[in-house]
Amino acid sequence: MPASNTPPVTARLALEDGSVFTGSAFGSLEPRTIDGEVCFNTSLTGYQEVLTDPSYAGQIVTMTYPLIGNYGVNLEDLESQRVQVSGFVVRELSNLASNYRSTQKLEDWLAQYGVTGIAGIDTRALTRKLRIDGAMDGVLSTESPSKVSNAALVEIAKKSPGLVGRNLAKTVSTREPLQWDADLGDWSPIQGTVDKPSQKFNVVALDCGAKLNILRNLVDSGCGVTVLPFDATPEQILEHKPHGLFISNGPGDPSAVEQTIANLKRLHGKLPIFGICLGHQLLALSLGAKTYKLKFGHRGGNQPVQNLHTQKVEITSQNHGFAVDTDSLAAAGGEPTHINLNDRTLEGFRHKTLPIFAVQYHPEASPGPHDSRYLFDCFIDMMTTGSSPTGEQMDQAQRRRNHVTATGSTA
Repeated sequence: MPASNTPPVTARLALEDGSVFTGSAFGSLEPRTIDGEVCFNTSLTGYQEVLTDPSYAGQIVTMTYPLIGNYGVNLEDLESQRVQVSGFVVRELSNLASNYRSTQKLEDWLAQYGVTGIAGIDTRALTRKLRIDGAMDGVLSTESPSKVSNAALVEIAKKSPGLVGRNLAKTVSTREPLQWDADLGDWSPIQGTVDKPSQKFNVVALDCGAKLNILRNLVDSGCGVTVLPFDATPEQILEHKPHGLFISNGPGDPSAVEQTIANLKRLHGKLPIFGICLGHQLLALSLGAKTYKLKFGHRGGNQPVQNLHTQKVEITSQNHGFAVDTDSLAAAGGEPTHINLNDRTLEGFRHKTLPIFAVQYHPEASPGPHDSRYLFDCFIDMMTTGSSPTGEQMDQAQRRRNHVTATGSTA
């Protein structure tokens, strides 16, 4: 990083609609121009988790909260082994990183991974533009205006490949099988967990860009987890003799992950399958449903989701730009279990006859509420019974979790 008396490096964010925002660069200051879909996240905290979430691959992320970096970064709050975003946009970068767990300032950490951020722009105006007009392709540049003009940056943004039609899961997936045995440990948001099943379940997790906290929750729920590449064949999956299959979150267009969809079709009815986020979409596509791109996506830690059986509302963490078409899912044998109360889009489903269920949001995240961790217990129940959880079974699992959250006891 430059010394404190060094003039700031100018950065520009250009959108495909011709808009250009000028601010100061932080993180990697090398002259460069990177492209990506520009989106916004409404979380008040958790920027480190956002930056390392593989679902953000190919995106330039704007934080709507105005002050970012105030608690620095640490070695624990990682959702993958590296920074995944293409670029980062903030209103104000904190000069002070103040937290007892902090090991590094945000800008130094981003520089370590070669990721550029831009600070000092009107993120409220940018968010409003994306909210009204929809997510846009854009570029973040630290190159001199004398070398690359604003008009040239806009043209580069217009030619950006975007997310539609791109299989980005293959860029973030593990290449080799691995065993995962770390549970929530120090990451546990509550003291005490529900009773673990007497039988330890062997689970294969297809890594389409899995967040580490999902794997920790699976282990914490009583699972032995084998992580396989996103395109692992049914034969490669079944040779591990799993009790259940988990399909992870991930980036990009779900319809472009064709090999995984084809493989899932061959696994219907052979073992219980649970999906989160991209996994939710891939399972729906494998059944014959359709997906579509949302105008600006759901990204943040405060999305209201209603359980259609109990009418209870969960405050959820989400990060997705595509959704499953509800009518096509019903025609494919799926039954909606959860909906988003902001726009009525599908947030969860179960299959009526096959042991398959999935949610669009992130039950492993803890943005404050712990409303959705019961869904991992539903996966355990599904592996026990061999059928997808009913609304009543989901309600019972949620009640058990709520009791532990409130009392710290399973009694």
